[in-house]
Amino acid sequence: MAKIVIGQYYPADSILHSLDARLKLGGTMYFIVTLFMVNSWAAYAVALVALALVIALSLVPPMFMFRGLRAMLFILIFTASLNLFLTPGERVIFELGFLRLTMEGLSHAGRIALRLIILVIGSTVMTLTTTPIQLTDAIEALLKPFKLLRLPVHEIAMMMTIALRFIPTLMEEVDKIMKAQMARGADFDTGGLMKKARSLIPLLVPLFVSAFRRADELAQAMDARCYRGDIKRTKMKIMKFAPRDFCAMGLLAVYGVVIIAIDRL
Repeated sequence: MAKIVIGQYYPADSILHSLDARLKLGGTMYFIVTLFMVNSWAAYAVALVALALVIALSLVPPMFMFRGLRAMLFILIFTASLNLFLTPGERVIFELGFLRLTMEGLSHAGRIALRLIILVIGSTVMTLTTTPIQLTDAIEALLKPFKLLRLPVHEIAMMMTIALRFIPTLMEEVDKIMKAQMARGADFDTGGLMKKARSLIPLLVPLFVSAFRRADELAQAMDARCYRGDIKRTKMKIMKFAPRDFCAMGLLAVYGVVIIAIDRL
């Protein structure tokens, strides 16, 4: 639980918590798109400054967010390593067989790793400052045009939110099962790659059983409360844009123009 931050909600009385959930979800997607549109160190510096300001406004402890990167460490190292040795370049630093390290590969791997870190932290800020109910309503509102195609928008939004919400719960279940298996003599740390993979089988089977049991209990609880997603539902809190939301939209637009302009220089 200390390593999994995404999917959790951190209660606080901040400006970011009070913003409309549709704006936060749309702003996060806008932030991700702009990151993929730029590829310079100066542009990433602007993104880091903007992200630092957002974290400060959220009143969430920065170290609490950074703990979530520990779970992504393997993906970061693997992605950076691929780009480090597979990016072609002329200024060779090190060469051993088919492995070739160049200055271009080093620079590209650094930008890719930095982009992934910014993406993870930026997405984490959105989930930490938005309750699951608000997130469901925001997803449903943004997918509303697809109702014209007879897509079950409400059900899709509910499934996405439940899946996101249950990430910390499942990781807590993994920790409990792993400790129970270790108390019975299971070893998850020693041996080669194949041995470690085989040692995960006693862990995955009870995890799948527990996940299906939780899903069945959740379905029964929703059915007992007469939940029906295919009918028109009323909402206790109607989402409305406030002046602060329009100010935030303007700042997002300015951010997009600035980061793209700096990248083109």
